[in-house]
Amino acid sequence: MDPLTQWSLDLIAAVQQIDPALDVFFGAVTFLGEPEFHLLLLPLLFWCVDLRLGARVGVFLLLSSYLNLGLKALVHQPRPFDLDPSLQLTSAEGYSLPSGHAQLAVVAWGAMAAWTCKGWFWGVAISLMALIGLSRIYLGVHFPADVLAGWAVGGLSLAVYLAVLPGVERWLAGLELHWQLLLALGMPAFLFLIYPAKNTATAMGTLAGAGLGLVLAYRYVDFSAHGSLWQRVLRFLIGGVVVVLLYAGLKVVFPGEGSSLYLVFRFLGFGIIGLWATLGAPWVFRRLRLAPAPKMALP
Repeated sequence: MDPLTQWSLDLIAAVQQIDPALDVFFGAVTFLGEPEFHLLLLPLLFWCVDLRLGARVGVFLLLSSYLNLGLKALVHQPRPFDLDPSLQLTSAEGYSLPSGHAQLAVVAWGAMAAWTCKGWFWGVAISLMALIGLSRIYLGVHFPADVLAGWAVGGLSLAVYLAVLPGVERWLAGLELHWQLLLALGMPAFLFLIYPAKNTATAMGTLAGAGLGLVLAYRYVDFSAHGSLWQRVLRFLIGGVVVVLLYAGLKVVFPGEGSSLYLVFRFLGFGIIGLWATLGAPWVFRRLRLAPAPKMALP
């Protein structure tokens, strides 16, 4: 074992001995980088905070997740607990470098902070980026180098995203409907075919459904995330219940992991969830008078 790897393992072992109470703290912090948390965060942004913010963060987060999975597959870095099982304090799948939690924390919270343009929110965002990354080291699922790489990839991705976003949105808005639909479905499907795996099916399926829903909702659904507090709470509760039901129901109906069609149906299943989030739910909210009527617009 090389000296750097041994030093990293010793460091993880040392920090885990500081205080057992940190197990609970960092276990809670690391949840903020889990897919389940993002499944709550993105609908909350889209339905209850700002439609454009939810769309932007959602697309960026899903593409960044795909990038992270691809980089891990290229590097093939084992996790710390693969070398020393005693260090594992939580579950984790796949390879280690770069840390997906660290990368996606920068992507999600950085994009939200850029949207708010508030100094205090940048402080909160940077603190969460740091804590989420550190939690992965403490829990024994990432080396320090994995987290540093995740922060670096996330920071570079965020800089590119902020630089190209206005031009890309103007270009997309200028396309005819059939080209928008083809791009919304074709790009995620193409990326999935390049790297067909369980997690890429999840990310690209969700992106395909959400993209299709955004294109259609822009033209046919008058929806705004504004409204009274009770309207926002009801939107989140009703929409969230349907997301949970879809997630659970499709797992029962669609083939399991042993099937040769598992990845295809996983792509389709998460596509349905993405379509509900961006098209089905806003339409239902308008019919139930849970949302005001200003025209949906992406600049």
